[in-house]
Amino acid sequence: MHIGIAGNIGSGKTTLTRMLAKHYGWTPFFEAVEENPYIEDYYSDIKRWSFCLEVFFLKHRFEDLLKIGQSQTTFIQDRTIFEGVYVFTENNRRMGNMSDRDYQTYIDLFESMMMVAKLPDLMIYLRASVPHLVGNIQKRGREYEQAMQLEYLKNLNELYEDFIFNKYKGRVLTIDVDNLDYEHNPNDFASIIDRIDGLLFGLFT
Repeated sequence: MHIGIAGNIGSGKTTLTRMLAKHYGWTPFFEAVEENPYIEDYYSDIKRWSFCLEVFFLKHRFEDLLKIGQSQTTFIQDRTIFEGVYVFTENNRRMGNMSDRDYQTYIDLFESMMMVAKLPDLMIYLRASVPHLVGNIQKRGREYEQAMQLEYLKNLNELYEDFIFNKYKGRVLTIDVDNLDYEHNPNDFASIIDRIDGLLFGLFT
């Protein structure tokens, strides 16, 4: 089984991925942020490095999909290949940070990959406002994220909404996280578990 965690930068994907993996005994796949050799260059010159960064993420997420498809283990994935395409790369194209030529090459590569991939069994979408995202980004203190513009996060949020509710064809669980603290409040985490159990296993409390 394959569970995806979707959400904007700072929405709490990594934390929830880790907690759900521990609770259910699932195998986590975390986004290769620190391993991406283009990440700091990207935030210093987005237009120059957007194609390289997105292709690296595409390659890494596709490798994860291949591992998932070849195993009987249940995996939970911190951001999926679909968000990289329909949210982040699309945003770079709209903002003029990726040329039409590079974008088409990227999409052609993605479509070839989709010939051997399938949708997750459940996509958990962490829906968050821009102020909530900014607060979390400041807390974790990654230097290259601190200069991130509010407009950039706003654009990503709009693309996430369009992706989840208009483009994505799989099963989705939407969780509004602005007023939740599932990392420190056991009741908030339990409420998420109850919803997941209901969707995946038909269990209700």
